[in-house]
Amino acid sequence: MPPFPLHLVDELGETGSYIVYLLIGFAFGYALEIAGFGNSKKLAAQFYFSDMTVFKVMFTAILTAMVLIFLVTGLGLLDYNLIWVNPTYLWPGIVGGLVMGVGFIIGGFCPGTSLVAAATFKLDGLFFALGAFFGIFLFGETVGWFEDFWYSSYEGRLTVPEFLGMSTGGVVLMIVVLAMLAFFGAEWAERFFGGRPATPKWRYSAAGVIVLAAVGVFVIGQPDTNDRWDWISDEKEAQLANREVQIEPAELLDLMHNHKLKVYMVDVRDEADYNLFHILDAKNIPPEAIPDRIDEFLEEPANTVFVVMSNDEKTATEVWKTMVAESVVNVYILEGGINNWLTVFSDPEGTPCTVCPSHADEQLHFSFDAALGSRHPMANPSQDVFQLEFTPKVKLQTKGGLSGGGCG
Repeated sequence: MPPFPLHLVDELGETGSYIVYLLIGFAFGYALEIAGFGNSKKLAAQFYFSDMTVFKVMFTAILTAMVLIFLVTGLGLLDYNLIWVNPTYLWPGIVGGLVMGVGFIIGGFCPGTSLVAAATFKLDGLFFALGAFFGIFLFGETVGWFEDFWYSSYEGRLTVPEFLGMSTGGVVLMIVVLAMLAFFGAEWAERFFGGRPATPKWRYSAAGVIVLAAVGVFVIGQPDTNDRWDWISDEKEAQLANREVQIEPAELLDLMHNHKLKVYMVDVRDEADYNLFHILDAKNIPPEAIPDRIDEFLEEPANTVFVVMSNDEKTATEVWKTMVAESVVNVYILEGGINNWLTVFSDPEGTPCTVCPSHADEQLHFSFDAALGSRHPMANPSQDVFQLEFTPKVKLQTKGGLSGGGCG
């Protein structure tokens, strides 16, 4: 398993983690201050092309973070799935960007830089920060008027490589090259409109290092599901062998009635078997479609328990491996699959299958007079009728990644 991201609360405790957060916040604010981001005149100068420091500093930070993240991910040191990526709401995001841009031009600050200015007791920064807090309050009181638009054009955890249909390494290299051209353009604009001196020679070396690192990302590539499984296979194969993640039907029934949990049942059987019978609220997702649903799984609340099921366990186990390898937590397998569920919660309407007496792997062992799906009585058995004992195996784990993001 990649060593990063680190779970600071687990490693250092609450007090230790807060100290780390405080130090990071102080360092970030200090870096903005020494870059001149507490001066509204310097910030506003970028809109006149006379001082492009804001553009160069922020995009240098973005490029450095992007290249390093995907470089260490490609080397197997970081699990990218555990990094928070803001979900995309396309049109609200565009409108929000325009509002923030206009505010930046008028006030000379963005929210983060206004706090830097306020921390050094600059009056314009203090007033801008107070205005930002008032705007947050006003938004909270009025969002109900335009809530439909606020949640419109949802694209999920959309990234540039996914949007363009390109490899991550190709996109990283392309963005770095385009950014370098933009940096040279910004330097020219500063000399032309602001009379600033020529670019120091060391910056060309720094640019070369970033470009070489981007080439490294392109060459190394990013890990696939098989690579991710290799990182954790020893530990997870042991869990499978020790039957630690195969939960009994009785425990699943108990989970279905536990209002403190969200149970996400993934039925990976073919559509015909699913239509004949499936557990209430189970979602039919073919095994080949699982990789495309990983982002959806990762966005589920922290109290979500995933239960994968097939007719027996073979297909469900392979899907379990894929989900676990892709950093989905709290994933379990229905012990014995749907066949075992129907055996435990037996009913006169379910009779032994006469078409398949050999009971081959992943074959439904029961026949039905009609395709009842979740309307069959055994789709949601009564806990009052079936008071079964079981050995609980579900242990809710917290997600390793962040649950939210923000703007610096």
